[in-house]
Amino acid sequence: MSFEGILSDIKVLDFSTLLPGPLATLFLSEMGAEVIKVERLKFGDEMRRKTPEIDGTNVSFAILNRGKKSIEIDLKNDLQNEKLKTLIKDVDIVLEQFRPGVMKRLGLNYDKIKLINPKIIYVSITGYGQEGPKSNFAGHDLNYIGDTGLLSLSMGKEDNTVVPPALIADIGAGSYPAIMNILLALRKRDLNKEGSYIDISMTDGLFTFMFWALGKGFSKNEWSQNSDYYLSGGSPRYNIYETKDNKYLALGALEDKFWKKFCEIIKAPKDVVLEKLPHNTLIKKVQSIIKKKNESFWKKKFDNENDVCCTAIKSLKEFMQDKHIRNKKLFDSNISMSGKEIFAIPTALDRKLVKMRKKNIAPVLGADNNMIKIL
Repeated sequence: MSFEGILSDIKVLDFSTLLPGPLATLFLSEMGAEVIKVERLKFGDEMRRKTPEIDGTNVSFAILNRGKKSIEIDLKNDLQNEKLKTLIKDVDIVLEQFRPGVMKRLGLNYDKIKLINPKIIYVSITGYGQEGPKSNFAGHDLNYIGDTGLLSLSMGKEDNTVVPPALIADIGAGSYPAIMNILLALRKRDLNKEGSYIDISMTDGLFTFMFWALGKGFSKNEWSQNSDYYLSGGSPRYNIYETKDNKYLALGALEDKFWKKFCEIIKAPKDVVLEKLPHNTLIKKVQSIIKKKNESFWKKKFDNENDVCCTAIKSLKEFMQDKHIRNKKLFDSNISMSGKEIFAIPTALDRKLVKMRKKNIAPVLGADNNMIKIL
């Protein structure tokens, strides 16, 4: 008997687009929930029109929305809107990502929906939350990490600023808090039979990532600046060093035993080992040593040591070929796109609790309109 997932009795209506909401509902889908995307008539999820694509279907859309269903609807059409409400009677979770006030104007806000379905768990994901002076401000991940001060802590040099590759606000402060709160709300509903309204503000969720900088600021009134703290590039122990062949090593030797072992391997002078010099000077001294040899030389040195915390910085392509990844079989699930197969990203969920699908299909826009017979 195949396991259908820990949330196999849960139905989700997903009004969200792009990343935060769709990733959150992907996790719910992987846990076995039935996820129905509510998409804009003729256009669908904004992600559908991004690149890269395979035969007109965006790859990122397929990755984030595999295994879901799709309803194509004009939410401003009163008749279609009313028909959608018939479906809402039977769902457990509604997730939306519009600016505050949009769902109220459509008659689909929490206060309206809970009259139809008192046990509904209703989730709103926005940049600044439902209330406050900035609640209606438009923004994306870079705006949120910039506005909260997170980006200022490590944004590269003045002549070479860096845009972070990870969408920290969208995922770490949007998708993940949404998932956690949804699961808590489901547990609460199990206990008291009541629904919940969940207001996810991505900017609110970012402060967790700055615990160290906030602690320093609150306790000593010393507010960290760009790359001046030991976790943001201000320490020789936790830094990035360039090799002779213009490749890079990532060093994370925070503990004394790792630092001493690292210094022993690179044959660092005593003043570096004992850190008797200013940190900027120490960083330059370590860099001068690392720069004398190619990456392959250092890789051989560090690959044989488990207690150094120094690794070569691989490209994504290189790590996909790493024996560790292959051994764990993280990418053993596929998505079918126009007869082609691409890997489905792993969701880090315990495989004993999820619905394992060897093959997944992203929904065609409006493929499930018959669920409410709107067209």
